[in-house]
Amino acid sequence: MMAGQAPLAQDVSFKRDLVPVLKRQCALCHLTGKEAGGMALHPRAAYASLVGPVARALPTMARVTAGDPEQSYLIHKLRGTHLDAGGTGERMPLGQAALSDATIAQFVAWIEQGAGDN
Repeated sequence: MMAGQAPLAQDVSFKRDLVPVLKRQCALCHLTGKEAGGMALHPRAAYASLVGPVARALPTMARVTAGDPEQSYLIHKLRGTHLDAGGTGERMPLGQAALSDATIAQFVAWIEQGAGDN
């Protein structure tokens, strides 16, 4: 958690809290896994695309590193700090307003809580 950021009152559920965001904001451009970034972010594929051994974003950083949001490329892409982390491209979601701080905080909390498929 970032300094000065209050903890969330409840655990973040990937399926309840994050999948709707991915479906609404990300799946249109990341539907099949053949698009830029190589991930499918529709509800049935999102977890496998973000977490696990094949979910490498950079040689030095996974898309999601359970327990460590600062070593999770997803967080850098959402915050717009991906270039500083050695990444490329644009902040996500592409062509839309940045996700709210509260929504990004949910992704951070989920990663801090172990990035479960819950």
